[in-house]
Amino acid sequence: MVTVAQPRTSRATGHTGPRTPAAAPRPFPGVRHLGPNWYAAVMGTAVIANAGASLPVDLPGLRIVCTAFWALSLAMLLALLTARALHWAHHRDQARAHLLDPAMAPFYGCLSMALLAVGGGTMIVGRDWIGTPAAVAVDSVLFTAGTAVGLAAAVAVPYLMIAHHRIEHAAPSWLLPVVAPMVSAALGPLLLPHLAAGQPRQTLLLACYAMFGISLLATLVMVPLVFGRLVTGPTLPLALTPTLFLVLGPLGQSTTAADKFADTAGDVLPAYGRAFTGFAVLYGVPVMGFALLWLALAGVLVLRARRQGMGFAMTWWAFTFPVGTCVTGAEGLARHTGVTALRWLAVALYVLLAAAWLAAALNTLRGLLSRELLAAPGAPRPVTARTR
Repeated sequence: MVTVAQPRTSRATGHTGPRTPAAAPRPFPGVRHLGPNWYAAVMGTAVIANAGASLPVDLPGLRIVCTAFWALSLAMLLALLTARALHWAHHRDQARAHLLDPAMAPFYGCLSMALLAVGGGTMIVGRDWIGTPAAVAVDSVLFTAGTAVGLAAAVAVPYLMIAHHRIEHAAPSWLLPVVAPMVSAALGPLLLPHLAAGQPRQTLLLACYAMFGISLLATLVMVPLVFGRLVTGPTLPLALTPTLFLVLGPLGQSTTAADKFADTAGDVLPAYGRAFTGFAVLYGVPVMGFALLWLALAGVLVLRARRQGMGFAMTWWAFTFPVGTCVTGAEGLARHTGVTALRWLAVALYVLLAAAWLAAALNTLRGLLSRELLAAPGAPRPVTARTR
């Protein structure tokens, strides 16, 4: 569209001159600053359903509540996919800026995990409402799309970090693109019973095991960098302190994945069934121990940041999904070992997860109603809403 410049009178000189063309208003301005980090809210909501459905306690109505959370996460996913499509269609310059922003680009891994978490929830609890055939169809689509996006992000985001981003210090958010394949590894086995026996099942199981390795080895590279930054580098900004909980994601999710392999390998790869079961316990117990150590350390640092004035930001959603993976990891270990303490650990972590979700959800809703969370960075904030 061509705009013809019109003459104007200068207030400073009184002379007329060409008028600077005014930028045409963009449609859907409310989604201009909607970043990929918003998918964390979908992940955090879906994990409430996925983790709660397997809790080793018999609470009346728990499964119905979990199914309702799955339905909520599905609605949130559809709404966010639509909003992000509008973002890319009408604010492509801002979308490219997000990709070139080292603080925002890692959150593209959240798209993959949101798709996978909702898809997994469809198989775990959603089938109660829509039936197994429909659940298999929905999860097949979401698992395929989520895995493809996750593998692409695991390559593309590190490439951008190396080739284009200017990075001075490591950040916990670096784990987001590389942990996405671990989510695929943990949720892929849900589809195994619905594939033909033989090669299809074996291929999917081994593909999940390969993605387990991709994510695990990448995590072993990233976590020391994050801890090194905490010890020797500058302190994390207060708003980013909750992202320390992201380290729990690959720890809990890898434990969950190992448990799922043990559950299914006996039928798919009979020669390795016992090996996978032994690996689930021998790997999962020490990793869960380290996860609890990191949970305590991150929790203390968050409390310290809170005393220093840390307010709400979308990073609070980091309190949800990573803790949820530890719940499912503890559930799997309790199932394979029969240790009562692990059952109670899963319940305690789920209570923490529920409290974290409630805090993040209420503050997000308040920020949306005040329009502060969708405002441009650095824009004036309403004094009635505390969202930073």
